[in-house]
Amino acid sequence: MPEGSSSPRTLAEALRTRDDEELAALLRARPDLLNPVPGDVTQLATRAGTRASVVRALERLDRFALQTAEALAVAPDPAPYKTLLALLSGDEGDPDVEAALPRALGVLRGQALVWGGDDRLRLVRTVRELLAPSPTRPSPTGLGPTVAESTSGMSPGRLQDILATAGLSTTHDPVSAVASLTSLFTDRRRMGALLDTAPSEALTVLDRLVWGPPYGEVTANPAPPVQWLRDHGMLLPASPRTVVLPREVALHLRGGRAHRVPEPVPPAVGPAASASLTQGRPQVVDSTAAGQAFTALSTVEDLLQDWHEGGPAVMRSGGLSVRDLKRAAAALDTGEQMAAFWIELAYAAGLLAADGEANERYAPTPAYDEWLTQPPAERWALLASAWLTATRTSGLIGGQDAKGRSLSALGPDLDRSAAAEVRRRVLDLLAVLPAGTAPDPETVLARLRWERPLRGGTGADANAARSAADGSVDLRSRVAAWTLTEAETLGVTGRGALSAHGRALLGPSGPSGTGPDAARTPGPDASRTAGAGPGPVALAAAALAPLLPEPLDHVLLQADLTAVAPGPLERPLAETLAVLADVESKGGATVYRFTPGSVRRALDAGRSASDLHAFLATHSRTPVPQPLSYLIDDVARRHGHLRIGAASAYVRCDDDAMLDEILADKRSQGLRLRRLAPTVLAAQADPGALLDGLRSMGYAPAAESAEGDVLITRAHARRTPPRTPPAPVPDGPPVPDPTLLGAAVKAIRAGDLAATVERKPAPEPSPNGSLPRSSSAETLATVQAAAMTGSAIWIGYVNAEGSASQRVIAPVRVEGGFVTAYDHTADEVRTYPLHRITGVAELADDSA
Repeated sequence: MPEGSSSPRTLAEALRTRDDEELAALLRARPDLLNPVPGDVTQLATRAGTRASVVRALERLDRFALQTAEALAVAPDPAPYKTLLALLSGDEGDPDVEAALPRALGVLRGQALVWGGDDRLRLVRTVRELLAPSPTRPSPTGLGPTVAESTSGMSPGRLQDILATAGLSTTHDPVSAVASLTSLFTDRRRMGALLDTAPSEALTVLDRLVWGPPYGEVTANPAPPVQWLRDHGMLLPASPRTVVLPREVALHLRGGRAHRVPEPVPPAVGPAASASLTQGRPQVVDSTAAGQAFTALSTVEDLLQDWHEGGPAVMRSGGLSVRDLKRAAAALDTGEQMAAFWIELAYAAGLLAADGEANERYAPTPAYDEWLTQPPAERWALLASAWLTATRTSGLIGGQDAKGRSLSALGPDLDRSAAAEVRRRVLDLLAVLPAGTAPDPETVLARLRWERPLRGGTGADANAARSAADGSVDLRSRVAAWTLTEAETLGVTGRGALSAHGRALLGPSGPSGTGPDAARTPGPDASRTAGAGPGPVALAAAALAPLLPEPLDHVLLQADLTAVAPGPLERPLAETLAVLADVESKGGATVYRFTPGSVRRALDAGRSASDLHAFLATHSRTPVPQPLSYLIDDVARRHGHLRIGAASAYVRCDDDAMLDEILADKRSQGLRLRRLAPTVLAAQADPGALLDGLRSMGYAPAAESAEGDVLITRAHARRTPPRTPPAPVPDGPPVPDPTLLGAAVKAIRAGDLAATVERKPAPEPSPNGSLPRSSSAETLATVQAAAMTGSAIWIGYVNAEGSASQRVIAPVRVEGGFVTAYDHTADEVRTYPLHRITGVAELADDSA
């Protein structure tokens, strides 16, 4: 599959033969090449070969594309297509490798990691440096240096001894000696015959080195098997105490394969063993996921309601303390790790933030109040979309960073740029399975490892990265495992399978490829699609809405002073009932318990006994039990009988006998009360402490204002100033949009035209080859002639800041000392003062 009719000599020439779509595809696959936009194709090729850019490109290769690059790194440079195929498929051949190699090679060519036609395939130099073996770093394939590289410092006499021992004719120079030895090791028949004469112990030594690492230590007097291998050139010295297995010998022993196990086909995502329970029954999955989604909404509401009047303090280093996390977990009746997940989810959705005060605390944001007014399905869709795109990783909480510092909830250093991509890719893999089918988690992890084998290590670290990927320690596998758990908890999946609203959250046309760029992190406009239809968030809400239970307007009152809510309650009912009663248990139905304290709380909030009786009679499907009516009347009769105001504090009561009872009670000694009048007691405690003290003694006092009116106490809602949700940390530069890609390609083409266009020879060329200077008259005449004929010219130009440049322009109009022309370099129409044009030259090809 050659890139052009003639083989290019450089990467820049290879890129120059590509059309605009192919250049745009390169910039889309490697967006770091766009910052800033290259001035021409040569600059683009130079930037594509820089180490940082190459490392990023290698990290995004799938397993087989990487294996193809690794094979090219140990092949001759340049290598024919057949040689590459032989290294990947071995002597016996492999149909899967044969079928997959064109795609893998196309990926490498498309990303400008490989260039040249099929007869001369070349790796970019930086890629070869990263993947080829060296004395300090073996190849990711486990192959060592070639015979020529291993014998570069060897004495000619030693080379001739090896030839003689191997049964080869001696030569007159080292170059021909190396060629003769290489020819032996690459000849399957002769090499097989030589190995047949080797001692069995020598073959055992070769077996230990053949798949790498190819280096081994030897003593001054090696064992006979090792000495036999050294004498025959199958082990060559790498240092005074180290020998290396030459690449040609290793390839013979491997059967011509560069890799022990080529992986041309991505591992399939298989169903879990329990998938048969839900397979073919997606409605069961959707119902289960909807139940989890409803529980998620209730949990987030409970968390933020618990912090309604101001949450825990922000630590000096940022984040939530371990003690406050434990309190939140106890309030939510869950584990600390799951509590951290809910806290981070609320933070990612913009519902929770720090208030920014001097004594900084966490509190709900104004967006939380707006969120509460939305339908339940829309509230869930906002949470799920925030989770899908967030880069903050709650699974890291409780661990340590690179400096050994503990990672806390809502603290810094929780962003992992790969988290959003992995999360999205896991859901995409679930979407490939039939509806209602749960995946085997191990097959999901295996697929992710195939798609990103180098994530976390390149070049010399490739083997270590692969080893890490095979365990549970690498970040991508951990994030994938957390994703499966979090998706189930949030209601994106049900019984392990992706739900209908989870599929809608991925968008109407999610990625379906198998390559490294199949999954892209959704951008900030993920809630909208390019067309006029609703976005993924709206589609997910619409899919979930019919599955959520309708809010109820009633409860069931019971004689044991409890009320049972058989489902979700309408918000006004739920808010009033939360003041009047305490939540005793949650689940499919919520149980509320009425106590004297809860009834007093409702009275303190301004409700009268008649209001409470009417409220219960209206919203109960069962008759109001007599014990509950008695409880309300009893608390209301005593409520406000004592009045407390600010003197420092005082107690006022029309019943002086009750005041005598309080003074006689030993529990009141800490309040330091004294009688001022028959119906008034004074205290040295403040009004709040006096209220709490008398309530703990069993009384129901009411606070009053300076005018003597009863103060109505309601929960004070504490809110932060308006806050924006935390922005996800991108994994490298964002993927450019089509408009930017088109403009960048035009700019590169225009710059390349200016740099490579052929010009007519000047009558007096300058010694350094730059544009000759022209007189004012010559400049004006040439520009006017070009404007009349519609041809393009090449100019030297100095701007107002004194910066010089060379441009290709097509003059349109010349008047008033200015020339208006289409600038091919800038791809726009510009006006240039004639006096700033230092020289002009006609193009050899006016069609440029």
